[in-house]
Amino acid sequence: MVIFITLVAALMASAAQVMYKKGLTTKLRKMSDFVKLLKNKLVVGGLILYIIALLVYLYALSSTALSVAYPIFASTFIFITIISVFMLGEKITLKRALGTILIFIGIFIIALSAL
Repeated sequence: MVIFITLVAALMASAAQVMYKKGLTTKLRKMSDFVKLLKNKLVVGGLILYIIALLVYLYALSSTALSVAYPIFASTFIFITIISVFMLGEKITLKRALGTILIFIGIFIIALSAL
């Protein structure tokens, strides 16, 4: 159950990252650009989602070892890669795909050790 909860937190954190990216319409160059972000619904929504993800992660962390929870939370790298292709139209190179597969294998092995 802890693995599932950690994966949910990672998926929420990944969704928050996508909300940040979609909310950024220009490069941030000066302090006033950062202040404007506080009015951007996607960025603020992403912040709220990220805080909820943190609370879910802390709940999972309270029930397992950090050496298990944190690597599973690294599934954000996998989620972000997949979401970026479908929602942001990003292209994934063969090297990036292979790296993502290696991350998955590592997370899978750690998850097996926690069962």
